[in-house]
Amino acid sequence: MTSIKKATSRIIFHIDMNSFYASVEQSYDPSLKGKAIAIAGNPKERRGILVTCSYEARAKGVYTTMSVWEAKRKCPELILLTPNFERYRIASHAMFEVLRTYTKQVEPVSIDEGFMDVTDIDGPMTAIQIAEDIQTRLLTELDLPCSIGIAPNKFLAKTASNMKKPMGITILRKRDIDKLLWPLPVLDMHGVGESTSKKLNSIGLHTIGDIAKAEEGVLKDSLGKNGIRLKKRANGHDDRLVDPDSVYDTKSVGNSTTLPSDESDLQELKKVIEGLSTRVANRLEAKRLAGPTVSIQIRDADWQNSSRSQSFHNLLYEKEKIFEVAWSLFIKKWDGQPIRLLGVTVSNIVDRIDFSEQLSIYNFEDHAKQEPILKLVETLQTEFGKELITRGLTKARKPTYESKTSFSKDFLDDHKDRENK
Repeated sequence: MTSIKKATSRIIFHIDMNSFYASVEQSYDPSLKGKAIAIAGNPKERRGILVTCSYEARAKGVYTTMSVWEAKRKCPELILLTPNFERYRIASHAMFEVLRTYTKQVEPVSIDEGFMDVTDIDGPMTAIQIAEDIQTRLLTELDLPCSIGIAPNKFLAKTASNMKKPMGITILRKRDIDKLLWPLPVLDMHGVGESTSKKLNSIGLHTIGDIAKAEEGVLKDSLGKNGIRLKKRANGHDDRLVDPDSVYDTKSVGNSTTLPSDESDLQELKKVIEGLSTRVANRLEAKRLAGPTVSIQIRDADWQNSSRSQSFHNLLYEKEKIFEVAWSLFIKKWDGQPIRLLGVTVSNIVDRIDFSEQLSIYNFEDHAKQEPILKLVETLQTEFGKELITRGLTKARKPTYESKTSFSKDFLDDHKDRENK
């Protein structure tokens, strides 16, 4: 492979942490290593759902979204843990700090995955050598495994990282997509969910190769602009850049799910909304975002859509508050009809690290006094860049990490001490 400096096209990495929550727990408590563990929202509730599970558990037939009782039936020795999102947030921050030691061209996309553009890294190392170095450092310094996809664009890099897990490094070139990508079912394509998969199947498209070769008109009639986008991706085309500042362009963060069957059980619907709220909170946390508006989306068994939203003076980002608001909105909106799809979104979002306090009804007067300062900062940021200009005491401190042999309790405590200083 040619060196990075001689590359003629972009070289994009997709870093995907393996079974992230479970891996963090095993690193934090080494006695859990090698054991089947799972993270569940409420491990004591038989009908609770698994958020994630270790690869040892997966080897026993356990998988994410499986109910607690079924998981215990398949794997009686399964160790169930409640999620510790503060712990996962710290691990995520540490992971991205490692990635940024290679290049500033790092774009987080969730709490446990992100893109890197390594095209312009100076030095004799090849792309595969850089990937191996990253993988080794994450494992030795944080005790966290990952898989890495290497490709000329984001879509192919994301696809490649999913091909070898855990601890895989996969190169996916455009010239190889007909052999490696096209034979796969459409559901395996990044960006295709259950609903889209069914639509594609209904028009005779069953593999990614079918999408690549389909007529644009047919795809557009069935899926609109998304159909055209899928055809381009299936042919290996994706011109999106790795953008470290993409967080500033984000207006909303949401998550939705199509239920496996029409659902009218209130407790089951509550669990779904709680899970969606958790995923939204995780995505907000990964990019240090918050927003004042929470909305819910409901699609009933007749595929009729409805929504409801509520805005606050405070910025929201914690899963408990998001869930509290989303559940309240749902109770007010739901008419008792069976539900097929639910969604939770936080919108009008801003970057949390740019502000030392939230704008609330209690500190509105203070913010009003500071309005001229805020406008000045905004003007300077527009002219000189958001990263260079920031109000005093508002920018998050970027801690430096010494090499650790384990993502241990000491590591977590050290990090908290740094953040609190």
